Amino acid sequence: MDVRKNRSKSQLTDQDLVRQSYQQYQVVALVLQGGGALGAYQAGVYEALDAAGIHPNWVAGISIGALNAAIIAGNPPERRVERLREFWHTICRPPLLPAWPTTPLDPGAWELPWQNGLSGWAALRALVEGQPGFFLPRPFPLLPWRASPTTASWYDTAPLKSTLERLVDFDRINHKTAMRVSVGAVNIRTGNFVYFDNTEGPLRVEHFIASGSLPPGFPATEIDGEYYWDGGMVSNTPLYKVLADASCRDSLIFQVDLWSAQGQVPRDLAEVTSRAKDIQFSSRTRLITEYMGLRQRQQRLLHDLMALVPEGQRQHSAYRQAELYASGMLVNLFHLIYRNKPYEGHYKDYEFSVGSMQQHWSSGMDDMQCTLAEPQWFELPSTEHPFVTHDVHCED
Repeated sequence: MDVRKNRSKSQLTDQDLVRQSYQQYQVVALVLQGGGALGAYQAGVYEALDAAGIHPNWVAGISIGALNAAIIAGNPPERRVERLREFWHTICRPPLLPAWPTTPLDPGAWELPWQNGLSGWAALRALVEGQPGFFLPRPFPLLPWRASPTTASWYDTAPLKSTLERLVDFDRINHKTAMRVSVGAVNIRTGNFVYFDNTEGPLRVEHFIASGSLPPGFPATEIDGEYYWDGGMVSNTPLYKVLADASCRDSLIFQVDLWSAQGQVPRDLAEVTSRAKDIQFSSRTRLITEYMGLRQRQQRLLHDLMALVPEGQRQHSAYRQAELYASGMLVNLFHLIYRNKPYEGHYKDYEFSVGSMQQHWSSGMDDMQCTLAEPQWFELPSTEHPFVTHDVHCED
């Protein structure tokens, strides 16, 4: 007998209450946006979920989100955080100088321009030298006799393939009992967005690399005779995929964004570049959420109206057609959005210093822990409000 069931609700810890609520959901999905070096934020979010005993049964990713998804799905639960940490320490080069402060800085203090300089230097190193275990500069990339879809890029991602093959068990990803995995990419020939999904066929290392093959930095990835680029070129979040495919199953979804759609109006060219990236890669997550929320409420209303139809009328073709569109699914969606640090510039997505990586990771953990401190948010939505969202950074 579970002793906890005999304790009053007031005696349960927040973690107990969250764990009880999350077990009511048939789908627990982790949705990971693209964002390069900012992806360590997603690893921090996952570590906090793991510590709370929340284990997703579906992980969907784009670009760096797809690489994090591979590490998570390709390892047993007890090793996922360890493997994520190994992955991020592999691809993040240690700084030449001692790590800079990790506490919040006064924007007018001398430390801020110092931090900004170190951050810019780390980004410049990534451009010039590449990142160990991730990508290396391609010698003479403009020579015409070297031209091919898989070499037309500034960098070679062969080191990433070796890193993933070392850290990811693809047999585990493709096992019939594995968590569901979905990663998005763009077919270069057709221009169409596609999802590679382990419920539809085996996933190989190339599927995950294809999701992060952002041109012109990275080359196209060939899969079964077709060539693919980074999914973020069309949509930088797989949220729609998860919401559309969850069918009639009650769903708890953690949408982890690395770019904020909201921000300040830029005052100089550097800020223009940074803000343009935020808008471009945020992929209008809130718009997708609002659209899918409206759709789900309509599907729920149709579901409830159909329950009022007398049994004798349920063989009618109109009723059978309506069954295809009705849904009694309940959705609880959490938005966790990375917040820019004061020292970061437009190069934040390719600034791979250990110091920044650790800050990103800590930010993800902090945001998820703050969310877990509100156990009432995890309760199953009511039938009157079948689609509930929680924006962790709504005050921003």
